[in-house]
Amino acid sequence: MIEEPYRWVEAIANRREYIEAQLAPGSPIAALGYRDGILFLTVGQTRQKIFEIYDRIAMGTIGHPGDIERLRMAAIELASTEGFTRSATDVSLRRLVHYSLSPVMKSAFEQIYGPPYLARMLFAEVGDRAEEDLFLRVEYDGEIAANGATYAQARRDFAALSGTQQSRGLMEAFLATQHASDANLESALNSALDAWSVGHMTLQTSDAKEPPERSAVRKHRQEQLANAGIEAAVLERDAGRAIRYRSWSDNELRPLIRD
Repeated sequence: MIEEPYRWVEAIANRREYIEAQLAPGSPIAALGYRDGILFLTVGQTRQKIFEIYDRIAMGTIGHPGDIERLRMAAIELASTEGFTRSATDVSLRRLVHYSLSPVMKSAFEQIYGPPYLARMLFAEVGDRAEEDLFLRVEYDGEIAANGATYAQARRDFAALSGTQQSRGLMEAFLATQHASDANLESALNSALDAWSVGHMTLQTSDAKEPPERSAVRKHRQEQLANAGIEAAVLERDAGRAIRYRSWSDNELRPLIRD
C-alpha cells in the first residue's frame, strides 16, 4: 500500500513525458491584440487549427485531431448552452475554461488508466476595448495561464502556443519587444509571422536562451511560406457586427506581407 502513491506519481511523470513528446512537433500559433481586434495565425500544410467557439471567443490548438475535435465541440456546446439559458453576453471565456474545460482535462490526465487529451489550447476573447481582451492557454493537464497582470508580470496583449514550452517562451519574448497593441492588421500580421518563425525555428533546440536574429527569422519565414499556407482569423472589436469572427485566406494575406 505504501508504494501506491509513488507508483501514481511515476505513472503521471511517464504520462507527461509521453504527451510532451507527442505535442513537440506541433506548429506554433500566435495570437495578437491589434487596433481593431485580435489576430490568430499559424502556418501549415494540412488540417485546420484555428476555430470560432462563440461570438467573441476563438481557439487555436495543437495536438491529436480527434482530441481537438472533442474539446472544440465541448467548448461550443458549453458556450451555446450558457448563451441559450442566459444570454450571449453572459458567455464568458473565464467561466468556460475555469469551470468546464480545465477540470475535464485535469481529470482525464490524472486518471492513469484512461486516455488523456493530447492537446494544448489557446483561447482569446475580444473586449470592447483593448484592455479588456483576454487570452487563456490551457495545457493537457488542465493548467491555465492568462495574460492578466500578476505580481510577477505585467499584462500582455498577446499570447503564443507551441509544441514545446521553450519554443513558446521564445515566441513570447520576441513579441514582448516587437509587438504593439495599437498596430494595424498589416503590422500585426507581420509580427505574428515572425513570432511563428521564432517558435518553429526553436522547436528542436533545447539550449536557446534568446530569440534568433531578425535576419534569420525573416529568411526562415520566407522559406516556409514558399511551401506552406497561412491560416489566420480575427475577432473584430466592432460591437456593431453580429459576427465578430472572420477567417482570412492565404491569398488575402500574402499582399500584406513585408519582406
